[in-house]
Amino acid sequence: MKYAVIDIGSNSVRLMLWADGPLYKKVCTTRLAEGLSCSGSLCDTAMDRTARAVAGFCKEGEQAGAQVLAFATAAVRSARNGMEFCARVRALCGVTVEIVSGGEEALLGLNGALGAADGGIVDIGGASTEVCIRERGRIAFSVSLDIGVVRLFELCGQDGNRLRAVVRERIEPLAGAVCRGKMCAIGGTASTLASVKLGLEEYDASKLNGLSLSADYLDEIAARLLTLSVEERKAIPGMDVRRADVIAGGAVLLAEIVHVLGLQNVIFSDGDNLEGYLAARGRS
Repeated sequence: MKYAVIDIGSNSVRLMLWADGPLYKKVCTTRLAEGLSCSGSLCDTAMDRTARAVAGFCKEGEQAGAQVLAFATAAVRSARNGMEFCARVRALCGVTVEIVSGGEEALLGLNGALGAADGGIVDIGGASTEVCIRERGRIAFSVSLDIGVVRLFELCGQDGNRLRAVVRERIEPLAGAVCRGKMCAIGGTASTLASVKLGLEEYDASKLNGLSLSADYLDEIAARLLTLSVEERKAIPGMDVRRADVIAGGAVLLAEIVHVLGLQNVIFSDGDNLEGYLAARGRS
């Protein structure tokens, strides 16, 4: 059985085509959360381009003979007009979008990265950040923070001092959390920073999966990115140019989370909430 799983995130829409394992993943950056932090609603243009991206992935999945599943995360669940967006997607391509809670999003990411193993994940999205830790087979800590790279960009721009102040305030709920197992970093910020570390011209999961991102590296890359313009960042080998405007905030956020959790490093995982969602629905 083939499945096409679509993750409608705050910054991008992602597709995973699955048949006894992931065949491939694709991403389309649509910035659904644009303006959300100021207005509390999804803007019409962001909803339109995101719905069209979902419809395109839906068509691709159907043409591959796959059953299409779609879920949405922080931008849709927090927006006053989130249900309007879901209705727009359904009218455009017939797909019913499931809105997952912050707690479930954290668990989906954990299970996608680690399966049933102990350990934890940090998932930095566009409008929220999830941290989830499992110990001895049980969830020991889980939180969905109301901050992500798009919201950081809208609140702070490229102001390093402002970024660090906002990040440190928003991650206070992580104080005291402990991960004794492997801590994985998933999502677009982590994949971009991993790609930059290796200088990859094209994303290659086989080279990136399992890559260690040390606390020192994260501090260094965050500081470096803050000294560069958006155009200068785009020239860095491995940089996802679609994230060049928001990546400095994402790097600061990941570095500060690593520090508050007392970690020496995080491990990048290509497995994430796409795999977790499929497993949770009993179809993998």
